[in-house]
Amino acid sequence: MEHLRWNGKPYYSLDSYFRSVYGEKIYKISLDGGFTCPVRDGSISDKGCIFCSAGGSGEFSAASLLSSERPSISEQIAAGKEFIRSKYSGNHFVAYLQPYTNTYGPIDRLRAVYTEALSDKDIIGLSIATRPDCLGPEVLSLLEEMRMAFPQKFIWIELGLQTIHPATIRYIRRGYDTSVFEAAMHSLMGLHIPVIVHLILGLPGEDRSMMLSNIEYINTFPIFGIKLQLLHVLKDTDLASDYAARKFDVLTRDEYIDIVIDCLEHLSPDTVIHRVTGDGPKSILIAPAWSANKKGVLNLLHSEMESRGSYQGRLYLPDPAGFRTV
Repeated sequence: MEHLRWNGKPYYSLDSYFRSVYGEKIYKISLDGGFTCPVRDGSISDKGCIFCSAGGSGEFSAASLLSSERPSISEQIAAGKEFIRSKYSGNHFVAYLQPYTNTYGPIDRLRAVYTEALSDKDIIGLSIATRPDCLGPEVLSLLEEMRMAFPQKFIWIELGLQTIHPATIRYIRRGYDTSVFEAAMHSLMGLHIPVIVHLILGLPGEDRSMMLSNIEYINTFPIFGIKLQLLHVLKDTDLASDYAARKFDVLTRDEYIDIVIDCLEHLSPDTVIHRVTGDGPKSILIAPAWSANKKGVLNLLHSEMESRGSYQGRLYLPDPAGFRTV
């Protein structure tokens, strides 16, 4: 099995990818671009996704390191670099536009934010978290413009798919059909822009077979990377109300480890693993409490995969028809 391992891990981690391409460890700096989301501003809904915090998953952004109300992208990058270098020896970084929907706004505003982030000499690329229904022609044209303006740097798009199952999609208030995701994938593939897909494990009503079918679906696309996110119950969300009403249970740590291993074994070995768990902010985390010990979860995952002789792609079966075309 040793030839299938990636820098001592039984899966193709983002760190392994960076070390193979850049020869060093690369750190992400989470940035708040000041955008909103169509399921929050009333365009689709004003409630947001059922699991999303008031901060739009941006509680760990570099903006939180600064006292100013709306720090610039450059200020956030500088603060992020200073914070990382105070603990590690980072030389190069990825600018990660994380909170809310980062292709949702006036084109001139998007261009300014992207340009400011990519102009920093220590930034090697830009990762943009967004929704498939927020990638219209103008946005796609801007992404191509940015690629040409910064040819030595990369642009990644992170798409929040979460699940393919219709009942769950309605429950979480995702706000778009899976066909929209497929169309977005087709457009991004045409521009040769790498895509990272977000899936949530442990969504209410989804069993192991449903979670694995999400993986099988993802395998039909030539995606660059994936984030496997543990479902967190956070304060002041509608999901928290359902949890308090005992409408569902969260996964135990052992259940989660088993499911993650299943997912990794069925996933293409060419897909880069950007995340295998998650660590919701402790100040607003309701459940599961065990997830707060992220390092312990990762150590247990690696140990369990080692003891089982498990590795990414062990049960992967390529589709003889090739990748999905839309």
